[in-house]
Amino acid sequence: MKLFDLHHPFFLPLWRRVATFAVAGGWAIVEVLGGSPGWAALFAALALYCGYQFFVAFNPEDHKDQSDD
Repeated sequence: MKLFDLHHPFFLPLWRRVATFAVAGGWAIVEVLGGSPGWAALFAALALYCGYQFFVAFNPEDHKDQSDD
């Protein structure tokens, strides 16, 4: 079990992937505006990683047999 498994079947619906990406990116912006560049960099890196895993490297065919919807 991974700490943050982005290949879990929970993330198969597009809206969940978009919401996760938007929350991480939005929180990075909140931290920039709040004057916390360290936290902003952490959440921006998380948003970039999620964006890559969810929209570039994501293959829904890998999760077809695991779908619970």
